[in-house]
Amino acid sequence: MARQQLQVLHALDVARTQRYHAWAVVIAGMGFFADAYDIFCITLVTKLLGRIYYQVPGQREPGMLPRRIEAAINGVTFCGMIVGQLLFGWLGDKVGRKMFYGKTIMLMIMGSFLSGLSFGNTADGVMATLCFFRFWLGVGIGGDYPLSATIISEYSNKRTRGSLIAAVFAMEGFGILAGCIVTLVVSATFQARFNPPAYAEDHMASVPPQADYVWRIILMVGAIPAVFTYRWRVMMPETARYTALVARDAEKAARDMSKVLKVEFSGEQDKIEGFTKDRDYGVFSRRFARRHGWHLVGAVASWFVLDIVFYSQIILQEEIFRDIKWIPEANSMSALEEAYRVARAQAIIALCGTLPGYWFTIAFVDVVGRKAIQFLGFTMMKGLMLVVAGFYHQLTQPGRRIWLVVMYAFTFFFANFGPNSTTFIIPAEIFPAHVRTTCHGISSAAGKVGAIVGTFGFLYASQRADGSNETETGYPSGIGVRASLFVLAACNVLGIIFTCLLPEPNGRSLEEVSGEPINGEDADLGDSKVLPL
Repeated sequence: MARQQLQVLHALDVARTQRYHAWAVVIAGMGFFADAYDIFCITLVTKLLGRIYYQVPGQREPGMLPRRIEAAINGVTFCGMIVGQLLFGWLGDKVGRKMFYGKTIMLMIMGSFLSGLSFGNTADGVMATLCFFRFWLGVGIGGDYPLSATIISEYSNKRTRGSLIAAVFAMEGFGILAGCIVTLVVSATFQARFNPPAYAEDHMASVPPQADYVWRIILMVGAIPAVFTYRWRVMMPETARYTALVARDAEKAARDMSKVLKVEFSGEQDKIEGFTKDRDYGVFSRRFARRHGWHLVGAVASWFVLDIVFYSQIILQEEIFRDIKWIPEANSMSALEEAYRVARAQAIIALCGTLPGYWFTIAFVDVVGRKAIQFLGFTMMKGLMLVVAGFYHQLTQPGRRIWLVVMYAFTFFFANFGPNSTTFIIPAEIFPAHVRTTCHGISSAAGKVGAIVGTFGFLYASQRADGSNETETGYPSGIGVRASLFVLAACNVLGIIFTCLLPEPNGRSLEEVSGEPINGEDADLGDSKVLPL
């Protein structure tokens, strides 16, 4: 059957890339800039928190966060994100994409600002309030995932849709880099002003009282980009696809898009019944399982596996940096110098690997397709991790460390020019409009479950197998970095397999790739898999 569409949806599909596309990308992208800043800046200050609040007088090594506290601080944001992704994903399909778009950014503003005001009579009390505020920060960040991805997807034309969604997600790279830059500037400023000695020289003086302002300032800065985004988010019109296909108000969809595209459309309200007939099935219905069950399995599993690998890489950074001597022994630095050096090392990785990967995705996602990039990313990460794992001991020797850094940076490059970007893009394209944000929320929530597995599982697993660093880190012996890399390579193989379950949405309209009904009849799903039930 020939593909039919409402006039307004066809106009969106064939429109040239223009100002309103850029406007939408900036509005959504600034949210992701703030998201990434807020998620990753906490890893830059955890060592500083340990020195400030958990220093034991007379101890040879500087204070560290207790394992339970570090786990809570790192994990509570992910737990909030899971709640936000599922809740706002469901609400996005029930009441509209725009309705809660401003609410998520407000949660992020409040969560970032209040995190910097964490209080308590004891060290554990301060950490408890920090965890409380970061949970709600996570709820806001989580809600941003399905809403931003779906809004940009539904606003875009089919020729550059992938690049526009990727451009929103690419702002995550700038957010990570911004966190490093803010930490560098703030810690360097306080270091120059107060000039504390190394811990080995004077235990107490190595952590000046003013250091307590440093981590608070770093966390609170995350609210600034979100503040600038709020007004524009609440002014955005609802997407035409939601208004026409879910709310079933074609006249309003035509009016809204006439203002955006500067072209007059007829509402075609008489055609709505044919496009929306028998569209009341939910995500857990047999009909959805038959038509999109494998798609959801593929999206969920790919994102789950990817985040195990991606967040494990971040955890392994500290051990790798220590092995290649990028960061000196903790007792040879002051608290502020250690924060500076950690941020500098992560900024180098972000500049050399993380940022270029995002922008390669923008350039090629609409040329070679989403699945090809996802296959490439998983395959290259697998290969690089096997090489690094196989020659890890040799690569940590003087004169060879640069090769370890290069290959490690390339794993981040192919994560971002690969599944870290495409797992965000694909779920916003392959599901019907009435369950699109719900399915994206489920997929992204599965990713954050993987992030929890990667963060906590490999936090323990990456510890040296001989137990030689148990006193230094407070963690029991694990399987070591080398063995951990072999496990992550195996995870990438699973990612390759799960990618096979996904359809290729490149160059196709959202209605075509998701099999939206035409006059009450289901459209052909093309290369999509259908479950026989």
